[in-house]
Amino acid sequence: MATTTRKIAPRSAAEAPSLDTTDRELLALLQANARESVTTLGKKLGIARTTVIARMERLQKGGVITGYSVRLNQATLEKSLQAYVGLAVAPRAGRDVLKRLAKMPEIKLVCSVSGEFDYVAWIRADSPNALDRLLDEIGETEGVSKTTTSVVLAERINRG
Repeated sequence: MATTTRKIAPRSAAEAPSLDTTDRELLALLQANARESVTTLGKKLGIARTTVIARMERLQKGGVITGYSVRLNQATLEKSLQAYVGLAVAPRAGRDVLKRLAKMPEIKLVCSVSGEFDYVAWIRADSPNALDRLLDEIGETEGVSKTTTSVVLAERINRG
């Protein structure tokens, strides 16, 4: 399953509010179904819907909740290819490489990582040919010195 996320401006961990048992239960319910109504959430938690709204706002403002997601059915995703691409980048080229990658709509996520690569990108392409073209474009990006690609064959565990 893939997710589409509406981002909320994150705050630093030092600014994050402390979580009590009700907050943790609320977060677990939202992770299971982010579209659950506040009335239903309140009933499940044994608190008023206005309290649920206030807690959600506090958790958003505190940076605990950073977005809401949609998980797509695997059958929908089977019409496209997914891959992870490790990218080694020349020294001091990271910022420019990220700017170029950000212009490629098939790139859904880029993370800086430790180890052999500087970044790992999660990409989605409509066909093997489209994936091949995209990988060529990434590999030819100025500042990218090496790429390694792993095509996703099947999801085994997804906690979204």
